[in-house]
Amino acid sequence: MLVINVKENESIDKALKRFKKKFEKTGVLRQLRKRQAFEKPSVARRNEVIHAKYVTQLRSNEEM
Repeated sequence: MLVINVKENESIDKALKRFKKKFEKTGVLRQLRKRQAFEKPSVARRNEVIHAKYVTQLRSNEEM
């Protein structure tokens, strides 16, 4: 849990800005998005192979 101590005579905007910076540094949102878009390793490998076939086909058509 993040704790932000609001200093005396500090505006809420500045405290909120410090909170956002701290929150971004922890990487919580990045990790959440990564988990939501999880792709099994076998599926990732299959997609790489399909992409490689596509690229080689494009290059062979380009040479003709």
